[in-house]
Amino acid sequence: MKIDFDGIQAFVVIAELGGFNKAADQLHITQTALTRRVQKLEAYLGLKLIDRTTRQVALSAVGRDFLPQARSIVNDMTSAVERLKDMSQHAKGNFTLACVPSMAAHMLPDLIKRYADVCPDNRIRLLDAASYEVREAVLHGQAEIGIAISGEDHPELIETPLFDDPLMFICRDTHPLHSQSSVTWADMRDADLIVVSNFMATRVFMNYQLAKHGIRLNGNYEVQHHATAINLVAAGVGCAILPSSTLNEGDRPHVRKIPLTGPVVKRKIALLRRKNTSLSPAAQAFYALINKEHLSSPKSLLRKSK
Repeated sequence: MKIDFDGIQAFVVIAELGGFNKAADQLHITQTALTRRVQKLEAYLGLKLIDRTTRQVALSAVGRDFLPQARSIVNDMTSAVERLKDMSQHAKGNFTLACVPSMAAHMLPDLIKRYADVCPDNRIRLLDAASYEVREAVLHGQAEIGIAISGEDHPELIETPLFDDPLMFICRDTHPLHSQSSVTWADMRDADLIVVSNFMATRVFMNYQLAKHGIRLNGNYEVQHHATAINLVAAGVGCAILPSSTLNEGDRPHVRKIPLTGPVVKRKIALLRRKNTSLSPAAQAFYALINKEHLSSPKSLLRKSK
């Protein structure tokens, strides 16, 4: 069924203003065009909605009965269109962002605060998940934007590099290596490491380098999240190898973050969105904010995450 919105709108305006002349002015069309709209609607319905003579214009019995419903149709459509225009012009609305936990903890708060200054009424649903889960969420439409570790090129993803996030050695200030300005992978030979799950990209990077140096893990603890590893380090349970972004210097008393060299190993953080898919106005505003920050100073995002 084809709904003739122009005809219904013309009918409602004529009924409310009581005549074709005023209705045509209101709709910014000629009386002839207005008459055609009403006639087209009546022809489609096979019913007379308006009785018009040289002296007066009056609604038919069917027209009077139809008016409340027609008015509701016009009001609902007008409100819906105005809401969409408002969303477009002022980037209003809600969106879902998927992000690896380390970024959610240190980089996002500042970005979200600045976003809130521009779009104060918008709502962000945050999915903090492992990098592969972030990619899946974006690919399957569960999130419009993702912040994750750069991976293999995917034909359905647009991946914009943001910054490099080096692996660091995290320990308490009582650890034998705590006073070093840097440590090497070879120094990990006797370290009692707290390790993250095999599902985390950090573990993949770490295992490769340890194996390359012929080092076997001594760790007695495996955790799912970087934050848990940091908590255990702070409690004096052991030490850890974690991305720099997981801990800001000074966040934890007595916990040190020391550069890991020989070689320096970095994970690359990227901004993700699905190809050939339009972002909602709210998501587009956030996407533009991150890109603007990155383009104006590629290192600024990394500084904010440290």
